[in-house]
Amino acid sequence: MFAPAGPPPPLAERLRPLTLDEVIGQAHLLGPGRPLRRAFERGRLHSMILWGPPGVGKTTLARLLAGAVKLRFIVLSAVLAGVKDIREAVEQAHIARQAGQGTLVFVDEVHRFNKAQQDAFLPHVESGLFVFIGATTENPSFEVNSALLSRATVHVLHALDATDLRQLLTRAQSVLDAPPLSDAAASRLIAWADGDARRLLNAYDNLVAQAEGASELDEALLERSLGEQLRRYDKGGDQFYDTISALHKSVRGSDPDAALYWFARMIDGGADPRYLARRLIRMANEDVGNADPRALRLALDAAETYERLGSPEGELALAQAVVYLAVAPKSNAVYVAWKAAQALVKTQGSQPVPAHLRNAPTSLMKHLGHGAGYRYAHDEPGGFSAGQSYWPDGMPSHPLYQPVARGLELKIGEKLNQLRSLNEAANNPLPDRA
Repeated sequence: MFAPAGPPPPLAERLRPLTLDEVIGQAHLLGPGRPLRRAFERGRLHSMILWGPPGVGKTTLARLLAGAVKLRFIVLSAVLAGVKDIREAVEQAHIARQAGQGTLVFVDEVHRFNKAQQDAFLPHVESGLFVFIGATTENPSFEVNSALLSRATVHVLHALDATDLRQLLTRAQSVLDAPPLSDAAASRLIAWADGDARRLLNAYDNLVAQAEGASELDEALLERSLGEQLRRYDKGGDQFYDTISALHKSVRGSDPDAALYWFARMIDGGADPRYLARRLIRMANEDVGNADPRALRLALDAAETYERLGSPEGELALAQAVVYLAVAPKSNAVYVAWKAAQALVKTQGSQPVPAHLRNAPTSLMKHLGHGAGYRYAHDEPGGFSAGQSYWPDGMPSHPLYQPVARGLELKIGEKLNQLRSLNEAANNPLPDRA
């Protein structure tokens, strides 16, 4: 009797490219004349780090490159492997060399190896015993030893875009001989996959398996297939934008509790923390501004902390920034002033720079009057040249920046009022009563 056939391999494995031309995405590395395409065509590989998000083809590229130059392909997973596995890989590479064959050692999740484990590769990479390719989802500047990093070229892989993922769905439909996928369902599935080919294919495979007898795979089937994962967070739909709007408005409204709630909702729903970090930086500029300039620095620090720690540890730094921004004094004065300045430039055109403000690095420019009449503020009382205009000739000053009476801007406003009074007095001196 024959043993019953096992289940088919996952769809992502069945669709794994067999040639470089079958790879979807990464045209900046694989297009004509691009770095990995040249290495592939010349059959000369260099040690490298492939850095990119999950499901973008790091392992696939390593396999294809090894096959192109006929190297023995050894895979290590830093999640499971240790020094013993590294030693075994080195021994296999020695055996292959004695047989006249080269070796490529591929380390998945290389950032999970500690310093000693990463250092174990160094002498063998230097001696040319094997080509080393490490794959990581984390910034190699922080997670890969500098000694190893200096011996490998970093190639950045990008998340697949919507066009790439639609092409992948077309291949998957052909392989599974599945019913057509409605445009609405395809758009939601692509948005949910968020650039991850493996995530897309696993979800699509599950959708097809649960849609027996259906003539079309629509949104209703997709929601039943993905369940809460799709309903609670739809990156391409209104719910995503409504939720980030609620977070922004809660911060602007100085409600730290509501802001934390919406922040937690987005993290729980699968939002990219890096996207949220960018939005927090925007809030610090737009809604806090000069009322508390420390808010921007704290938002930037939170974003950097997340880059170093990742999830879930780095999310706490973002939560700290959410609370700080919510309780900080608010001002959109700079935001309003910037919009007004842009509008003023569009309506006034390119007014010439007045002579006293022009640069005069040469004798000719000085002869032409550049810089003539300019008063150096540091030589004036209080470090302020009262009455000197910094606007184009004939153009009245425009009070674009109007600080609010909150936080640091309260003091900024007082200072500006004082300086404007000095300008007024200098430009309109009182008549001599003597």
